[in-house]
Amino acid sequence: MNEESFTNLGPRWYVVHTYSGYENKVKTNLEKIVENRGLHDMIMEVRIPVEITTEGNGEETKDVETKIFPSYVLVKMCMTDATWHVVRNITGVTGFVGPGSRPVPLSDEEVAAIGIETRVVSIGYDVGDSVKILSGALAGFTGTVQSISEDKKKINVLASMFGRETPVELSAEDVEKIED
Repeated sequence: MNEESFTNLGPRWYVVHTYSGYENKVKTNLEKIVENRGLHDMIMEVRIPVEITTEGNGEETKDVETKIFPSYVLVKMCMTDATWHVVRNITGVTGFVGPGSRPVPLSDEEVAAIGIETRVVSIGYDVGDSVKILSGALAGFTGTVQSISEDKKKINVLASMFGRETPVELSAEDVEKIED
């Protein structure tokens, strides 16, 4: 690599390709090298883009982490011959993304579009399903799901109380599907 080819870019996000399953090892090893060599001003951040999905049925929920881009790690760094060499020679790294041996930084639009970490909630029921309310003032009552918010955190239920249908907005984890 040529030092002149990396001038005046400043800190940018670069994509590093790794062997399958080595993303966490590469991240950990790079962070240790940055700490040991005092490269905080040159290699600022190392991230593995993940999507955290909450799965469950109301009573039991768990977060499941899935890598958005398996075999890739994002590194925010000032590209110089020295930093290129440090990252490129970590065990598990196959190279930077870019033509030939020339790393190409991500544009600001690409970084925003990737969304380093996103949260998607998976719930076990749909609009029209019968549900039992688990907590709050209406605990124990049943109802029908009328709508689910886009972020899947809130739902509207038509609750059956004392022979009347009453619309209620609830948190998604406050209800569970009634199996037919």
